[in-house]
Amino acid sequence: MFKNVDHIGFAVKNIDQAVEFYGKAFGITEWEHIPMPERHMAVAATRMGEMLLELIAPTSDEASFAKYLNEKGPGMHHVAYRVDDIHAALNELRERGVKLIDEEPRPGIHNTLVAFVHPKNGEQGVLVELVQHMGHH
Repeated sequence: MFKNVDHIGFAVKNIDQAVEFYGKAFGITEWEHIPMPERHMAVAATRMGEMLLELIAPTSDEASFAKYLNEKGPGMHHVAYRVDDIHAALNELRERGVKLIDEEPRPGIHNTLVAFVHPKNGEQGVLVELVQHMGHH
């Protein structure tokens, strides 16, 4: 089902401070800034080999993870795995009794389809995202 890790998402309170820290601490200075006003969030993404690192910050309390950030504080938010066929993957998970956040995939950044799997599954507590890249495998 999973091909490889597509990206890891970190929830941060302030995107500019986080980007500045990654530049100073780790020398990562090439960031793509992606505003997502419809989801009340801002994203800064940087490529590390085949993988993307996403810093996500809420731009209002209506962001889906704003409550999470207030309760848990900044830190790792989700791990995204690449799949070839997101519809097939979701059907397989449903058949296995896995609880989904997204029953249907939705558009993600960089011409992708994405869907989230509920973190309460199996008491493992990790928010898992599935990512299918459109137009190429």
